Order: sequence, then C-alpha cells, then structure tokens
Amino acid sequence: MTEIQQRGRWYEELEEGVLYKHAPGRTLEASDNTLFSTLTMNPQALHLDAAFSAEQEFGQRLINSMMTMAVLVGLSVGHLTQGTLVANLGFTEVAFPKPLFAGDTLYGETTVVAKRLSKSRPGQGVVSMRHVGRNQHGDVVAVLVRDMLMKCRP
Repeated sequence: MTEIQQRGRWYEELEEGVLYKHAPGRTLEASDNTLFSTLTMNPQALHLDAAFSAEQEFGQRLINSMMTMAVLVGLSVGHLTQGTLVANLGFTEVAFPKPLFAGDTLYGETTVVAKRLSKSRPGQGVVSMRHVGRNQHGDVVAVLVRDMLMKCRP
C-alpha cells in the first residue's frame, strides 16, 4: 500500500516567482474575533464593542488585524511549511488595505520572493514569502512578507 504524508516543501522545492493558492479559506466569525482579541489582551472597542463600532467609520466591528495576519500565515502551513520550517525570522511590509468583518472569508496565496542557502546553518536556507489575503469578493485585505529558515531535503 502506498502511503502519502502531508508535509511542507523542502527548501529545494521552493522556486522564486511561484504562486501558491491555499484552500480552503477560513470564514472568520464574531466569536473568533472576540476570543482572539481577549486571548491576546487587546481590549480595542473596534473589535469587541458592537454599539461603539456601529458609530465608527465602518459601522461594525472589525476583525482584529493580528488575527487576519495569523490566519493568513496559517492558511499556508499545510501547503508550504508543515514539518519543513525551522523558524520564522521576521515579518516585513505588513499592510491591511481593507478591513475584514465578521462573516467574511479569508483566502490566502503565497509567492516565494527570494531564497538563499544559510551561511551559518548547513542543511537550511532562508526563504522570503509574500502572503496576500483576499476576502470572498477578491479584495486584498492583508499583505505581508515573511522571512523564514527552512530545512533542505534530507
């Protein structure tokens, strides 16, 4: 019997300029937003207070942008880094051009923008990926570049 185990991509399997589209998306509910905001000690009324938020610019509570970022990265894990990531090194170019609201679905796509073998860690490489999150209408709601240390093929 053939056995296939889900894993991420080895350093050598990642090519610059390749676009990976992640499925499925994740619908974010008001309860997710409340839980994330309270777990992370973020009492921002724009995330937690429906009456307050109704009087603000967007007329409703906003999904916490840190949750948007976390879910966007999470959408890529099974596809790209499960079992092959050593560590995240940093995040740059983080932007949230449009908000997400309760009931919106976040879809993710990732492009490898750069890679190089590590000079100090044999068998590992540094990879930069650009993650883009879109809502169910195709609007870009998050963009970030993530630098990470990846395992080379054993």
